[in-house]
Amino acid sequence: MANNYSHLLEPEQLASRLGEDNLLIVDLCSDQQYAEGHVPGAVHVSPGALMDGRPPAPGKLPTEERLSELVTLLGLGPNTHVVIYDDEGGGWAGRMAWTLDVLGHTAWSYLNGGLIAWAREGYPLETRTNVQSGEPRQVTIHQEPIAELDDIIRGLDTTELRIWDARSRDEYLGIKSPSKRAGHIPGAIHCEWTALMDPERHFRIRSDAGDYLANIGLTPDHDIITHCQSHHRSGFTYMVARILGYPRIRGYHGSWSEWGNRDDTPIETGAVGKSQ
Repeated sequence: MANNYSHLLEPEQLASRLGEDNLLIVDLCSDQQYAEGHVPGAVHVSPGALMDGRPPAPGKLPTEERLSELVTLLGLGPNTHVVIYDDEGGGWAGRMAWTLDVLGHTAWSYLNGGLIAWAREGYPLETRTNVQSGEPRQVTIHQEPIAELDDIIRGLDTTELRIWDARSRDEYLGIKSPSKRAGHIPGAIHCEWTALMDPERHFRIRSDAGDYLANIGLTPDHDIITHCQSHHRSGFTYMVARILGYPRIRGYHGSWSEWGNRDDTPIETGAVGKSQ
């Protein structure tokens, strides 16, 4: 994957930009990891702040009030370039990327490999707590990046829609599920989120991600909706598609916690079509 994508930033590129005006670095690691060490200047956002938290679908988008508080806390302005990272390969960073898109703030970049690549390659860490704040802001929700259950139901019988299931293979096959019902959305293509990470390159996005996805039928010419159990793991798959320039990618924020806890949603089990 070439590094000319505006949504992808390598550690050496970020290192040369530390301290730049209008650059906001957002750390999505655990609270403990942030305290132990983070990218200099990074402001911490606890991952739970990105989710509604209420059952049966705790991964849904928080209320506008909570999102407005988050934007105010970050001091996010219209000209702010946001750099996002975590310490797990990109799940929470991806959820933040999706959230920013939902807020209409598309000026974001993912630190490729996150804190893993940054620290292992010898870039500096700091332990002090950074605080950023701004004038109170009221957010506007943009629906384009959001997929709802009804959007999927309407698209199941079309040829345009592709459902990208980013969960584990056992969850996809229906062998296990934390929800009331197990299985997958009919016709969904399975590609576990970790399949797009390269452990040998410090968990950067794999360099052949576009070809890998095309081989299993997830191509830019389709309308793609990605999900997992709570739109955390699929935050990463959404972000990868955005970095690759997919024009029609959405995140199903209800995910399997909504779909699998209802009695009226169609479900398949076992292997269907291509899967990775």
